[in-house]
Amino acid sequence: MNEHETQTQKPEIGLAPGPANFAPLTPLSFLPRTAEIYPGRTAVIHGATRRTWAETYARCRRFASALRRRGIGPGDTVAVMAPNTPPMFEAHFGVPMAGAVLNALNVRLDAATIGFILNHGEAKALITDTAFASVIEPALAQAGRDILVIDIDDPEAAGEDGALLGEMDYEAFLETGDPEYEWTPPADEWQAISLNYTSGTTGNPKGVVYHHRGAYLNSLGNIQVWEIAPHPVYLWTLPMFHCNGWCFPWAVTAAAGTHVCLRKVDAKGIHDAFADHGVTHLCGAPIVMQTILGASDSERRGFDQKVRMMTAAAPPPAPVLAAMEEAGIEVIHVYGLTEVYGPAVVCAWQKEWNDLPIERQAEFKARQGVVYPVLENLMVANPETLAPVPRDGATLGEVMLRGNIVMKGYLKNPGMTKEALEGGWFHTGDLGVWHPDGYIELKDRSKDIIISGGENISSIEVEGVLYKHPAVAAAAVVAKPDEKWGETPCAFIELKPGAAVSQEEVIAFCRDNMARFKTPRTIVFGPLPKTSTGKIQKYVLREKAKGL
Repeated sequence: MNEHETQTQKPEIGLAPGPANFAPLTPLSFLPRTAEIYPGRTAVIHGATRRTWAETYARCRRFASALRRRGIGPGDTVAVMAPNTPPMFEAHFGVPMAGAVLNALNVRLDAATIGFILNHGEAKALITDTAFASVIEPALAQAGRDILVIDIDDPEAAGEDGALLGEMDYEAFLETGDPEYEWTPPADEWQAISLNYTSGTTGNPKGVVYHHRGAYLNSLGNIQVWEIAPHPVYLWTLPMFHCNGWCFPWAVTAAAGTHVCLRKVDAKGIHDAFADHGVTHLCGAPIVMQTILGASDSERRGFDQKVRMMTAAAPPPAPVLAAMEEAGIEVIHVYGLTEVYGPAVVCAWQKEWNDLPIERQAEFKARQGVVYPVLENLMVANPETLAPVPRDGATLGEVMLRGNIVMKGYLKNPGMTKEALEGGWFHTGDLGVWHPDGYIELKDRSKDIIISGGENISSIEVEGVLYKHPAVAAAAVVAKPDEKWGETPCAFIELKPGAAVSQEEVIAFCRDNMARFKTPRTIVFGPLPKTSTGKIQKYVLREKAKGL
């Protein structure tokens, strides 16, 4: 090779990645960094318990070591059935530090579904809080095989019914591990870190598999979009079993923050945490906002710090936003799914919107928003042709996402994986529009569009009007079969405490605020069925509407 050829070499030739310049991405790396730099800072608060980052790192290493000594290692599944307590948090590090895959179980599921998940995910160990013994015992019987069972006997669970099912409790299990255990990061960042089951509305739930790379990136994405400064104080109102707590077990650790555990999410516990621990951040569905605002005078506590809340699911109505701001809590709206590690789209706030009336601000904040910095792309498109819809804020299409925070796929379900990722995009099943400024806005799930007399009616649009009624605390609109029109809107409404309103008054209110053909023909008052994460179970309401 002559001198000229050497000088014209392309930059990448002969430059292979090696240990000095490449390491597989994993959120596990956040823990040793934080423990080394801030060993004495408070990592976890749970009731009377306080633990530093040095102590927490040692406990997670014990956890990993104890699992390995029981023969659990790379690729094995470890299930955890627990509320937002330290063992659930420690599992997000200890389990994958052993090379295993964390399966955080939805604590609201029935025994048959838990039994299915334990078998389908092939769990080799189950760490379970004693409060769930009545569900876990028959679930284990259904599994019909030997699974290592470890009990969490939480001192904060005093007064709750429960029973010991395992061979030892969690603290004793940790004692069998080495606090200096030399764990190794994954050799491949595509390696599975967790397994999350979607709550299926028909049939069995699907197992969504996350990889280390996606968990690492979405953790940093959360920090960036929320502009989280070092040392946040994060309150666990969002279940850690839900998309691994939207990756916040890892994100808050990366920011060297404090995890404030909350075994039971109620108004008193939240307000006490605000006042006693200086909470700065929390996440949750709109039901959590209702819980905060609905606190009694005796439950409310004063606090000086600015609190920020990230919410998803239904967009917050203007009166709720105003009440949260008045209470000293700033709300940010995000959108995502289990298949994309939780939030992947954010309603990035523009400073010029601050001068708008609160009702107009709510309209902007109700939009799902723009792509997370760690997601490669999103679009609203025709699901058949993948052609993007015009950015006119009116043309309906399916929301599609692609990038590093899209799941590996569905466990043992290649058919559904192929369908979900068809054409190089993740098909969300959500219908929305694309605004001229690039922000997307959901209009409905594809199955929730109501077709009445040949006209498409968005249930979200009707719900948005209902939420403006001063007596309405929560609302859900579904299709009710109709001989003449095919379907008509049926509204299920949960009223605010002490409020009273008639069906006729609600219908009249809707007619004054929307096209008449979109107005619900039927109103049903009463509590709305919700999932453990606060989402309204529309499939339950659809069945009720059919029987009306």
